[in-house]
Amino acid sequence: MVVARVDWEDGRGDGGPGPQALLEEILVDPASTGPESSDRIAVAHTGRARRSRSSRCPSVAGGHDGAGTGILADALLESVREPLTAGLDGDGRLTVGVSAAVHSAEGLRGALEEARHARRVAAARPGRVCAAGHQELASHVLLLPFVPDDVRRAFTARLLDPLREYDRRHRAELIPTLEAFLDCDGSWTRCATRLHLHVNTLRYRVGRIEQLTGRDLSRLEDKLDFFLALRMS
Repeated sequence: MVVARVDWEDGRGDGGPGPQALLEEILVDPASTGPESSDRIAVAHTGRARRSRSSRCPSVAGGHDGAGTGILADALLESVREPLTAGLDGDGRLTVGVSAAVHSAEGLRGALEEARHARRVAAARPGRVCAAGHQELASHVLLLPFVPDDVRRAFTARLLDPLREYDRRHRAELIPTLEAFLDCDGSWTRCATRLHLHVNTLRYRVGRIEQLTGRDLSRLEDKLDFFLALRMS
């Protein structure tokens, strides 16, 4: 599985299904000719966009029947990196994630999640066109896609449902606060700055999170549980 996304810095709009056409081009096996070559891939525009400071093109997932060992991320972009970089015109970024090969339909969901995680790894790198593969994923990132759905739902519900319900009733933004707090490694100052909050307001929100869940965000174990729950939600 391959996932691609284009991020524009100038807010020009989400760009439509551009990455879909891109993947249809770069995933075609140049050694294959005839109608059967196009049957080896299936590319879809998923429409899973998020808004932030940049305007992001929805993620695009591409499937490849990939007999053999699958696709290497760097090899996928090697021959097209320069023209793609030029095409982004200094204003956009293309990031691509590639999963390991799977050999049954049951593995597709996990492969898609793996490709999405790999794309996030690519997004953390400098450059206009970046790719990452499953070989570069670390411990929990590699394991999470394969957690059974019922276990995933039970684990995340136990930790996050009280916060979601509180946010729904009070618009308290506890979930975004928790995400930012963990992303800032528990730094009160950095997190308050990121959220544009007074530190005392941040402390109140974190205290409410702890009260609603019975957890202590000064403990590594509880931080880890929240981190995993957010990744699996």
